[in-house]
Amino acid sequence: MAISDWPEMERPREKLLTHGAQVLSDAELLAIFLRTGVKGKSAVDLARELLSDFGNLRSLLTADLNTFCQSHGLGSAKFAQLQAVLEMAKRHLAQELERGDALTSPQLTQRYLLSQLRDRSHEVFACLFLDNQHRVIRYQELFHGTLDGAAVYPREVVKQALSVGAAAVILAHNHPSGVAEPSRSDRAITDRLAEAFGLMDIRVLDHLVVGDGYCVSFAERGWL
Repeated sequence: MAISDWPEMERPREKLLTHGAQVLSDAELLAIFLRTGVKGKSAVDLARELLSDFGNLRSLLTADLNTFCQSHGLGSAKFAQLQAVLEMAKRHLAQELERGDALTSPQLTQRYLLSQLRDRSHEVFACLFLDNQHRVIRYQELFHGTLDGAAVYPREVVKQALSVGAAAVILAHNHPSGVAEPSRSDRAITDRLAEAFGLMDIRVLDHLVVGDGYCVSFAERGWL
């Protein structure tokens, strides 16, 4: 049966417009994105099949072009659309931070850093540079490493902070393993960076380690 033949309040699009996107299942959200199904399958049926094939929604969203296009009902045009949607979501979070909400809303900061770093296959070290009112000046990725580490040079980090006139910074890096528990080397480099920034009267407000869906905050643990 085509979705158009379903009772109106069971159709994903109508449910979203009436009750909001949050009430929809992963399959229903994906069906709205797909718009149409394939021969013998509605968009919802196709969405359920794709989620089963990929294992979950995240695996589908982070699939590369070749893997994505191997699935029936998907292609390069859908891949391009999906990448555009994901990029718009990242930019939406970035613009929320630009309005000065980073420190009054730690959850927003973590959501933004998760969106930027969570799905990287290698370690990335980044900074949120802040002004003296703790508004975001810039998010910048400074060092890219391997699966299990990235070399971080305090002098270069401080140099970038000074070049944008930062008064404070939030440090961040990801653990591609998905386990956000900070290592000894994470704590050591944080101490070195805090010392280097201190000489320039720049505050290190936090260091967030990004894992699979969550962050560990150095500030919350009392390490800064």
